[in-house]
This record gives sequence, structure tokens and C-alpha cells, in this order.
Amino acid sequence: MPPLGPGSAGPAAVGLVLAAGAGSRYGTPKALVRAADGVPWVELACRALRDGGCADVLVVLGASAAEALPLVPSWARPVVAAGWARGVAASLRTGLAACAATPAACAVVTLVDLPGLRPEAVARLLAMAPAHGPREQHEVSAGGGAAGTRLSLARATYGGRPGHPVLLGRSHWAAVSAEVRGDVGAGPYLRTHGALDVDCTDLGGGDDVDVPAR
Repeated sequence: MPPLGPGSAGPAAVGLVLAAGAGSRYGTPKALVRAADGVPWVELACRALRDGGCADVLVVLGASAAEALPLVPSWARPVVAAGWARGVAASLRTGLAACAATPAACAVVTLVDLPGLRPEAVARLLAMAPAHGPREQHEVSAGGGAAGTRLSLARATYGGRPGHPVLLGRSHWAAVSAEVRGDVGAGPYLRTHGALDVDCTDLGGGDDVDVPAR
């Protein structure tokens, strides 16, 4: 699939890859893992976000960050989560803080251990986003409920199960960062605030890989 181009499916978006974990069940940090053809998983995740329409891509590293750094594509920007060992919440907070330095209206978040994620899933989420940031912020601050919030919060689902990528409108970044704890990510926030479920079952790639293939 050729790149859709930055923001072509919706507002200017920043892609965020969470790749800081130690990968204890896998046996090595997943930021270091490569696909069968030798392409690093972190590069696959970055490509999916870029080709799906994200203007910029950030990668949050943690465990074995020095070894993972050379695997991050030159056109993506790595950031290191100092508190990565405390769980995914620390990685997400670090990533959203880095996103705040960009002009993006929304962030599209994915995990490094989804090597089958396709750009079409990213594009499908972005197509559900508001046309621009100020409109989204107005709707949410006005108590947008189902109308405003659903436009600025979305998540891919696969066979009815919530998965990634997840779209977070800029006006939610501070609240998400304040709410997440330990190894619990944005899921509870998305449920509480009525995130739009976007069915991506037909695209596949929604299963994370926790253990090496045998």
C-alpha cells in the first residue's frame, strides 16, 4: 500500500509506538525483535503509522534502549521513558508528553508487538477523527458526550475485542496521562468516555505476540 500521506485521512496526526517493555514472557525486549524477513518490529509499527496517515511518528523506548535505538527508522523520533519498568502507563505518559510538543490534533497509539498491524487500520481510525483540533476541543469542553467525545476517541476492534491502534484527540492527552496507572493503559478511560469502536476485523493484525513462534 502506498503511503496515504500525512494527515490525508483526517487531521494532522502523530503516531506513537509504545516499545519500552522488557518482554519478560517473550524472553527479550520486543523493541529488539525482528520479523522473519529481518525487519525490526519497531520499524513495522512505525511504517504502519506513517503509511496510514500520521504526519510524525514517535517511539517510546525503555528496556535495552541503547540497543533498540538503531532499529528506529531515521524518520521517526525516539524518546526514552525513564520510568518504563513501572508499566505501560509510564510509557504512555512519556509518549503523550512528547506528542504535546508537536502541532498534532490527535495521536494514534499502537504497540510494538503487533507486527501484523496494517496501515489501513490506522487510516480507518483517522477517517473517524474530527477535521481539525479546535473543533474537537470545543465539542469536548462543551460536554460533547457521545457527539464530541466519540469524534476524538476511537479504538480498533477485532472480532468484537478492543485492540490497537487507539486514537486520542489532543484535548484528552492530559486527562489520560493523569488517569493511567501501572500496567493499565488507556482502556478504562476509553470505556468511560464512550470511545468509538472501529471494526478492523477484516484487516487482521490485531493480535499481539507475547511468546516467540515455535
